[in-house]
Amino acid sequence: MGRRRKGEAVSGWICLDKPYDLTSTHAVSRVRRIFNAQKAGHAGTLDPLATGILPIALGEATKTVPFLVDADKSYRFTLAWGATTTTLDREGEVVTTSDVRPGRAEVEAALPRFIGEIEQVPPAYSAIKVDGERAYDLARAGETVELAARLVKVHGLRIADASDPDHLTLEMDCGKGTYVRAFVRDLAEALGACAHVSDLRRTRVGPFGEDRAIGLEVLEDLGHKARPSEALLPVETALDDIPALAVTAEDAFRLKQGRSIVLVPRQVETLKARLAPGSRTVSAMAGGTIVALCEMRAGKLEPSRVFHLDRAEN
Repeated sequence: MGRRRKGEAVSGWICLDKPYDLTSTHAVSRVRRIFNAQKAGHAGTLDPLATGILPIALGEATKTVPFLVDADKSYRFTLAWGATTTTLDREGEVVTTSDVRPGRAEVEAALPRFIGEIEQVPPAYSAIKVDGERAYDLARAGETVELAARLVKVHGLRIADASDPDHLTLEMDCGKGTYVRAFVRDLAEALGACAHVSDLRRTRVGPFGEDRAIGLEVLEDLGHKARPSEALLPVETALDDIPALAVTAEDAFRLKQGRSIVLVPRQVETLKARLAPGSRTVSAMAGGTIVALCEMRAGKLEPSRVFHLDRAEN
């Protein structure tokens, strides 16, 4: 007989507003402890020195994490002119300085070259693996880290504030793998200046935005009052861009057993019109609760991930 997992079988998402100076791993541990959850994970690491949106999956929601890792993200950040650091943020040692302070008009004129699909060399202090080692571990050990440029997508860039000559606050909407610190480095170089990130906040990860965010202290207070579930978002929150299909109780039973179900032509045509190009993934729902993630093939739905949820959980 298998060992019973410790904790509660709670499932759903927490849109955490991660505080400053806390690692993503520690944030997950604290949220898991609040719910006494059996299982937890996060979608997209956020640096300890950054604040903002850190989606945390509990229980069955962890099965949807892969659909959120590739989601678009938004950031609000402040760069400090005058110095480039080893880490490209305020924690690093200063390596170069400059008296150049680009004005707002200069920056606005330079931004369009960083919008669209661009090549970006990740920072040496990043979690990218080099011969099995994290780049930041090699950099901290004093080794020279050379990372290859990679294509990233930047959907939008705009100046949010330019209150003094030494600082500039911008907002960025971007795709997976885009580094704000690398952008600040490249923008400064393009303007003949030096700069580093002095403040960084993630404002959105896919459907998880600041409007849904909850602070850790508020969540812990709800935990003390035995009401943390008030902050829990449905498992399918991470699947907002995946078409959903309501299925019968009989079909839900088949899917949970790992068996496919047959679609009628009208359902096939409706789903085809809603699927993203190249995608076959459909979420099957029964009674307002997600039953399975499925692949649509040859007029059938074949389950790829099955969920075991009570309506009360979702």
